Amino acid sequence: MTTVNVYLTFNGNCEEAFNYYQSIFGGDFSHVARFGEMPPNPECQVPEDQNDKIMHISLPISKETVLMGSDSSEAFGPPIVVGNNFSLSVNVGSQEEVDRIFNALADGGKVCMPVDKTFWGSYFGMLTDKFDINWMVSCELESHA
Repeated sequence: MTTVNVYLTFNGNCEEAFNYYQSIFGGDFSHVARFGEMPPNPECQVPEDQNDKIMHISLPISKETVLMGSDSSEAFGPPIVVGNNFSLSVNVGSQEEVDRIFNALADGGKVCMPVDKTFWGSYFGMLTDKFDINWMVSCELESHA
């Protein structure tokens, strides 16, 4: 089943914001990962002072909807600008469907992170479409299901 959720990006206060959202919507975080938990990668190093910042957090707010977010990091992209600090996150059931949707959305747009297998167990890519809308497209890999 395909789902679409909002992915929010913060300028260093993601944890504070998600604790606030949790106080409103209730529930438990289904996933919390920090930049310092990433495996070492000489091509993409996170500054030490950002190790405790949120790389990814998920807060289910209904059966169908998960609010997701992260802190921005200059190691992974430009600084956030309020107004464009969100993406639509599309989760599908297969790598083929990720490729189909990603390639269609990327036509005339700009790929930020090419689709590839990730260390967190997804087949994942990021792009901005020709209408300047930010997208994340992914599926969970079977080895992590």
